[in-house]
Amino acid sequence: MVASFTRTNMNLRPVPGSFALQLGGIARAGLDMVFPRTCASCGRPAGEPAAHLCWDCLVGLWPIQSPHCTICGNPVSGAIAHDYKCSFCVARQPRFNKARSAVHYDGSIVPVLQAFKYRSATYLSRDLSMIALACARTHYAMADIDAVTFVPLHSQKQRERSYNQSQLIAAELARMIDKPLLGRCLARARPTVSQTTLSSQQRRDNVRGAFEAVDSRWLAGKRLLLVDDVMTTGATLDECAAVLKKAGAAEVSTIAIARGVR
Repeated sequence: MVASFTRTNMNLRPVPGSFALQLGGIARAGLDMVFPRTCASCGRPAGEPAAHLCWDCLVGLWPIQSPHCTICGNPVSGAIAHDYKCSFCVARQPRFNKARSAVHYDGSIVPVLQAFKYRSATYLSRDLSMIALACARTHYAMADIDAVTFVPLHSQKQRERSYNQSQLIAAELARMIDKPLLGRCLARARPTVSQTTLSSQQRRDNVRGAFEAVDSRWLAGKRLLLVDDVMTTGATLDECAAVLKKAGAAEVSTIAIARGVR
């Protein structure tokens, strides 16, 4: 269950046992004395080594829990004792095999993701990747994933921002689960406008034909985990999954840090 983001399962504290790790801990402690870390959500001191979320804000995350749609992971209220497909997935038949998100896009995660995405707070990639890791281990068997990839930015947008936030999370997550990162298998064929203010249908229209496979040799028969920062209607992830499957991927499952209200 993703709900329990505890000190144990988030694994934010380095495990002692090697001289290098001990030296790293000493170095981090020294840096914390000179440059104290503050929480990226509330601005108060962040207490754990190598973390930029205080425990209050970490505990304040609102995890996606059952019951939810078995396909897109959208949560539903009430008690459901069987596999459930939401009306959206019944009507649209998503091309991804399964989509899961770690937390609701609400509360303490919002300023963290906004700083990460829009204000060059790339140092948050590890904190966010740890949240993605907890979600991935809850919903996916690592043996069923061959490689990790991510939603690409258009080249113009990437030049403006200088980084792709989804790529940073995907790279950290791939390293954590010991899977290859496919960094050049998918590209934006054209720029798109921000999805933030668009309706569900407008979002689908906006991303239709916006992606293309770059090198299908890396995709043939692969079971992929596709990473994005926020999922709302799933239009972007669905379009990416369709392109990846057309290029030869066997399965495309997705993971996002946060789930917005569609």
